[in-house]
Amino acid sequence: MSDHAVLHVKGRILVGPEDVRDDLWVVDGRVSYDRPSGARDVRTVEGWALPGLVDAHCHVGLGAHGPVDADVAEKQALTDREAGTLLIRDAGSPSDTRWIDARDDLPKIIRAGRHIARTRRYIRNFAHEIEPEELVAYVSQEARRGDGWVKLVGDWIDRGVGDLTACWPREAVEAAIAEAHVLGARVTAHCFAEDSLRDLVEAGIDCIEHATGLTEDLIPLFAARGVAIVPTLVNIATFPSMAAGGEARFPRWSAHMRRLHERRYDTVRNAYDAGIPVYVGTDAGGSLAHGLVAAEVAELVTAGIPPLDALAATTWAARDWLARPGLTEGAPADLVVYAQDPRTDVRVLAAPSRVVLNGLVVG
Repeated sequence: MSDHAVLHVKGRILVGPEDVRDDLWVVDGRVSYDRPSGARDVRTVEGWALPGLVDAHCHVGLGAHGPVDADVAEKQALTDREAGTLLIRDAGSPSDTRWIDARDDLPKIIRAGRHIARTRRYIRNFAHEIEPEELVAYVSQEARRGDGWVKLVGDWIDRGVGDLTACWPREAVEAAIAEAHVLGARVTAHCFAEDSLRDLVEAGIDCIEHATGLTEDLIPLFAARGVAIVPTLVNIATFPSMAAGGEARFPRWSAHMRRLHERRYDTVRNAYDAGIPVYVGTDAGGSLAHGLVAAEVAELVTAGIPPLDALAATTWAARDWLARPGLTEGAPADLVVYAQDPRTDVRVLAAPSRVVLNGLVVG
């Protein structure tokens, strides 16, 4: 924006769950709560304003068969932006999406590098596929390539067993997580089942994706260690169809996936009740569509999380967790405006009236 191009957002500015203001000004792309003097070309937007939504598990540059071309990645990012998602934690991608950082009109991305998986124990073309003795070296590599996160595949189907099993020995994950922390990166892991969770948490992991295997005996451990979960319930909804597809070859795995699906809401609510941090992530990319952030917030409410806390899981709390600013003085003006108060009905999130990114009205 030029020195005199100003955006005036008026109505109800939800700086925090209880911090509500009447006006916000955008000057040179940044938030201000002081009316600028001598401003010309003022554009006014009215409604209920939130910090740009966060999708903490999203894959830009990833398709069903691996990396995609830049034009497809751009469409993915634009779809997320139109849904109000302006901050993405990209939880593993084989594509180099650094070019997005130069685009003021695309969401900001916090990258976790490329997935790190056990050999032949993940979706083909998605991950580095390695053995335990290589894990520290690959974690070191991806910690340096990413933006403060590393993504492991903690469990996957073992075809010899016919079910989900842990991918890594305890000593390997302990050394790898320690290496990431030395390098200033946090570590998260894909985990559907129960088996890998205790070792990962006791080894110092920072977050678990999906966490469908979180059982009552493990919840106190997660809570004591402050390990967050990103449930991706819109993805867990696909478990029954996955189970049906694998029934003939892997009946034990299929039955396990159905059990994990059946208890998904109880799992999330029990975690929330125990004080485990829960954040919004959709698992967009691969086979799941982008732009599902509102649906995921609604799923958290269905699971029993109070609407205000479900909203915080994609706004104020999520941004604090990822160390990115919200609608604070001087922050980049990334915000979404709605016609109604999203605190009283999270379904409002599905219909943003305006999307503002870096101070520019882009949707």
